[in-house]
Amino acid sequence: MSADAAIKTSDLSKTFGSIRAVDRLNLAVNKGELYGLVGPDGAGKSTTMRMLAAIMDPTSGDGWIFGDSLVRDAGKISEKVGYMSQRFGLYEDLTVMENILFYADIFAVSSKERPARIERLLGFSNLTPFKNRLAGKLSGGMKQKLGLACALIHTPEVLILDEPTNGVDPVSRRDFWRILYDLLKDGVTIFVSTAYLDEAERCTRIGLMHRGRILVEDVPKKIRSSFDRTMLELWPEHPRFASDAVQHIPGVFSVSLYGDRLHVALERHAVRASVLDAVKKAGVEIKDVREILPSLEDVFISLVET
Repeated sequence: MSADAAIKTSDLSKTFGSIRAVDRLNLAVNKGELYGLVGPDGAGKSTTMRMLAAIMDPTSGDGWIFGDSLVRDAGKISEKVGYMSQRFGLYEDLTVMENILFYADIFAVSSKERPARIERLLGFSNLTPFKNRLAGKLSGGMKQKLGLACALIHTPEVLILDEPTNGVDPVSRRDFWRILYDLLKDGVTIFVSTAYLDEAERCTRIGLMHRGRILVEDVPKKIRSSFDRTMLELWPEHPRFASDAVQHIPGVFSVSLYGDRLHVALERHAVRASVLDAVKKAGVEIKDVREILPSLEDVFISLVET
């Protein structure tokens, strides 16, 4: 194992009856890295994270957190890992401070270390003015920050976050990621899952996951540049009508709707004329069209449909 590997897995697998949720997963995350696991619901992200946090046993294979085995050393791993699930276990009838103190008790943080740690956690999460507010009275974004503070109370080396900004407003999402970047400066290794492709762009590296397997893994920019098809972006008057008109044209690989825009992946550049002609014949006006670099979502759709 690399000396810099904070997380490593070897054929890590989990099955539930006949369903293989995670299928022979092999990955390595370096110390101090922000790694993003990206994929739709049901891809296996949450199951992967529960195994890495040593709260779910793998069916086969193994993984290591700074050398400690998920199979043999689960007790040691809890000391090194801060884990935040999609529905983090906050107690809504306790205040912000009482929740943090509760988790400090769980992780046996000494009374000597608590004041400085709590002050720092409240400070960087901007929760100091709300420390006496009931958790149930917090906004969605503030609840996520409190969840993060609780996960960090024992100063873990690895932070595992399962879709931490799901359902959170854009401003709170931005603030949450600012906090994660601050943690990176402190040397914390962060393993985060997300269904938001724009968030994946913020990661050092990402793995695109589908049906329990990682389809491709690299720096986000390199994944996008590896896309070997022409990508058209159209602004048609009626996007859904335009989508129906071009989906079955030979040489059109995929069609995706993005609000009032349409992304059309072409197997070759010459198909462009056929696409524009088909939209016009359908009686749909095209307000603008251009060739663009693909988004991560475009690449993911391409990989899934291959």
